[in-house]
Amino acid sequence: MQVAKWGNSLAVRLPADLVRELGLKEGDKIDLIKDDGTLLVQRQPRADEVLQGLRRFRGKLSKDARLSRDAAHER
Repeated sequence: MQVAKWGNSLAVRLPADLVRELGLKEGDKIDLIKDDGTLLVQRQPRADEVLQGLRRFRGKLSKDARLSRDAAHER
């Protein structure tokens, strides 16, 4: 891969096989993580993926359960 100038910034073009492997789509957000001289690329979860994860908890709490923001902040 090659680093290229893009306006006032620098850009890296990702190879198609890496894009497929990471499941990237145009507009996705990624994190670049520097780890001991290595640069890691990680795709941030999309909104629909986060929502799907939250749906797994649907029905897990009893109807009598009470959630308190104050109690959560005390932890």
